[in-house]
Amino acid sequence: MKKIITLAAALLAATALFAQTKLKVGATPEPHAAFLNLIKDDLKAEGIDLVVVDFTDYVIPNEALESGEIDANFFQHLPYLESFNKERGFHLTNAGGIHVEPIALYSKKVKSIADLKKKATVAIPNDPTNEGRALLLLQAAGLIELDKAAGITATVLDIKKNPRKLKFKEIEAASLPRVLADVDAAVINGNYAIPAGLSATKDGLFVEGKESPYVNIVAVKEGRQNDEAIKALVKVLQSQKIKDYVAEKYPNGEVVTVF
Repeated sequence: MKKIITLAAALLAATALFAQTKLKVGATPEPHAAFLNLIKDDLKAEGIDLVVVDFTDYVIPNEALESGEIDANFFQHLPYLESFNKERGFHLTNAGGIHVEPIALYSKKVKSIADLKKKATVAIPNDPTNEGRALLLLQAAGLIELDKAAGITATVLDIKKNPRKLKFKEIEAASLPRVLADVDAAVINGNYAIPAGLSATKDGLFVEGKESPYVNIVAVKEGRQNDEAIKALVKVLQSQKIKDYVAEKYPNGEVVTVF
């Protein structure tokens, strides 16, 4: 009987050793899902079965995280998360910063900012945080001047000076690459510019600086940031493996790691 109990205990220990914790993480395709797929084997070695759930917008992955459909998401920067929490009454938090994707102004019709004519149409993201980010970029480029009190949540209503009388189209961020040919210029987030074949440093008329506060993060429901599986996820995303991948895949600075 003692041998049977010992054998059963050994089998239970072995089962625990090889049991896999499933971790569902929502992400937009590039570079977020690419990073996650790159580290699947690293997490599997730690007993974590990483399941990547693809999203193509900025709203549903936060709704899925708040409702518990996924364990974490990786697509957004911190100002967006904070704005989303405030607007929707959600309870999401930052589990770790990974990288910055510099936002840029692109055009299919002109080669430089100087070529933008009066009353040119410029498309910008329509979500509160990224709209403010886009307008701050246009201000840095010398195209507009914003109310100093507006900050990162600036809207077109906060434009105080617009010497070229630019017209603005507020469009869903994911759709901006598709409308680029139909407007004079567009401010496009990196995770949508990259899959569209746009390089901020090569194609951008004006590019956000590397000192950007818009760090892309792993987001989780409040209280889960110290879960062992979440900490393991962040640790691997902040590894030399990701640094090396970024250096090889994005040599022109389209993605910049922050760790």
